[in-house]
Amino acid sequence: MGLKGKMVSQICIKSDGDVFHEIYSERPHHISSMSPHRIRNCDVHQGQWGIAGSVIVWKYFHDGKERVLKEIIEAIDKEKKLVTFKVIEGDLTEFYKNFKITVDVDTSGEDNLVTWTLEYEKLNMGVPDPHAFMGLLLNVTKDIETHHLSNVPTTN
Repeated sequence: MGLKGKMVSQICIKSDGDVFHEIYSERPHHISSMSPHRIRNCDVHQGQWGIAGSVIVWKYFHDGKERVLKEIIEAIDKEKKLVTFKVIEGDLTEFYKNFKITVDVDTSGEDNLVTWTLEYEKLNMGVPDPHAFMGLLLNVTKDIETHHLSNVPTTN
């Protein structure tokens, strides 16, 4: 097993995939109201929401502790509904030399498919693969879906 790794997980959502992409690309600061028990807040540290090159800081709960993650938005592709973040500071840098997070939304089917990709380089062989962090991302995805489905007006 090497120090570099890549992990991919997919989850089907019934909520609007375009809205899901828009949240991560332009309004990640709204996620704390959709998943308050996992995400405490998200702030722009440098730049603007929705602009590649901007730096954002997340405060989140993971493994029973409040954690911090500072990342730069590397890329936003509106057509492919893809956002890539590169971690530059925070708790993950205690274990990983490099850590990149990509969220991609496929809206071509009846349901929408959200794909999370983690690319990372561990500091040493004793560092585990980031399965628990991937679980956090999947749970936040479910929280966003639940939030949006519960706010969809019903028609009679």
